[in-house]
Amino acid sequence: MFILGLNAYHADSSAAIFKDGVLIAATEEERFRRVKHWAGFPDQAIKFCLHEAGISLDDLHSIAIGRDPKAKLFTKILFAASHPGIGMNAIRNRMQNAKKISSIPEEFLRIFPGSDKENIEHKLRYIEHHRAHLASAFFASPFREAALLSIDGSGDFTTTMLGHGMDTSMEIYDSIDFPHSIGIFYSAFTQFLGFPHYGDEYKIMGLAPYGKPVYVDKLRHIVKLLNNGLFKLDLRYFTATKGNIISYGDDHIPVVDKLFSKKLVEEMGPARNGKDPITQFHMDIAASVQRYTEEIIFHLLHGLYERNKLESVCIAGGVAQNSVANGKIKSNTPFKNVYIPSAGHDAGIAMGSALYVYHQLMHEERMPAIWSAYTGSRYDNSQIESMLKSANLRYTSYSDEQLYEIVSERLVNGGVIGWFNGRAEFGPRALGARSILADPRRKDAKELLNSKVKRRESFRPFAPSILKDYVGEYFNVIDDVPFMEKVFPVRIDKQELIPAVTHVDGTGRLQTVDEATNPRYYRLIKRFYEKSGVPILLNTSFNENEPIVNSPKEALDCFLRTQMDMLVLENIVIERDQLTE
Repeated sequence: MFILGLNAYHADSSAAIFKDGVLIAATEEERFRRVKHWAGFPDQAIKFCLHEAGISLDDLHSIAIGRDPKAKLFTKILFAASHPGIGMNAIRNRMQNAKKISSIPEEFLRIFPGSDKENIEHKLRYIEHHRAHLASAFFASPFREAALLSIDGSGDFTTTMLGHGMDTSMEIYDSIDFPHSIGIFYSAFTQFLGFPHYGDEYKIMGLAPYGKPVYVDKLRHIVKLLNNGLFKLDLRYFTATKGNIISYGDDHIPVVDKLFSKKLVEEMGPARNGKDPITQFHMDIAASVQRYTEEIIFHLLHGLYERNKLESVCIAGGVAQNSVANGKIKSNTPFKNVYIPSAGHDAGIAMGSALYVYHQLMHEERMPAIWSAYTGSRYDNSQIESMLKSANLRYTSYSDEQLYEIVSERLVNGGVIGWFNGRAEFGPRALGARSILADPRRKDAKELLNSKVKRRESFRPFAPSILKDYVGEYFNVIDDVPFMEKVFPVRIDKQELIPAVTHVDGTGRLQTVDEATNPRYYRLIKRFYEKSGVPILLNTSFNENEPIVNSPKEALDCFLRTQMDMLVLENIVIERDQLTE
């Protein structure tokens, strides 16, 4: 039984395919389109998934869409009626987006001419946004029973959903409706601090450790924690009731409207223009917003725990990408086990909607937990050699053992390596398949990477990939973190040893590397450990202000326009000095 899941006409458009409940492939459309957060119909991702499964459109049992235009329809009507200030453009954009969802059968006919429209319509299943998020976490988790939390900006008029999962079913306890949203709260302050683009929220996490949370008391007036374990925004500080939150043009790029009102500026002080220097005031705002967001998340989790007293929780949604908060859940709530999928953001609802159909609707048996994010594109050495020959470039091919020796030696000697290995990751993090690597012992590594490749803000940290068995030697918390979804304190006695991956507050957003999941990346780190005495590599995404590279050609292009020292494409190596010989 094949089930295709989609996130369509929504930011981070994506597709995922399962065979008898086992994940075969999953990928974001942006990897093919080369446009960050692309939000149209994911036709290239769909074709990729069908190709990986070796089937045609006719072979699908179901097509699950992570969107249900009928969800909370009456609530939407009441909201529109009670907020006459909503602009006509906002109403028009929402109607156009809903119309796009209804046109999905025509989109399939466009990319698969000759298909039977009636047959396609019969296979479609529309799954509410947050139920798809919850399914992406619970049904992929190792837990037979767990508390469930989905929390993001907004989807199908819901911003937060709480529930309980048991075997092949989920029960929804409660939800919070738009516009009361922690995602909107966090995004509004992201804009307030001069970062206007969709997806800029991670910059606040990076900036927060440079400040002090001195404005938390002011923020308590803006978002109020309720006795029932939920929260409520004071809407006077936001513009969400007056227009769009996110709009999509013909280019399918998500654009976020201004989310904060004049009252927020009156309360907090002047907003930063993106070109203005970042001051201590801005750092303190970031620290305060991050700290209070953590408090809100813990408040939700405490309330959720009181409903069922379970020790395990599954979390998804855009706010679930807040790795700093995630790393503190065990120490600040009663939960002892936490599972967050590799694509906790909106791309993950492609996976979640398919899982929802298979388990919640069809009651099929659960499969083993998903611990691997490597579900995307892959290329073999012959394909790579053919591409390099056509580009008339010199290269060297090595055996696996030779490769680990050559690359680890270059890393020990200060090299910056583009590492392209195996199947691409599903989700926003590079996890050793499409990564740029460096020595974590170098104090100048951040400056080196930013000058050679990344060219990004100096306050943003780089992440450590660590061999799974050594987490306790380097971090104060021992846990499996396969998807780089949690931040933990680095042990004080190790911070000077790995300065390149230790943030200013003494923490690191780690990825634990398991030999069973990514054997080649594991063996490279192990060889580096044998040479350096440190079982860690600095890992950042293989890109330069673009989506993470997907193909060897994109990896080569990135290598050629930057100053990386070495490019590794499977078993093939290009050295920087080979380009001038």
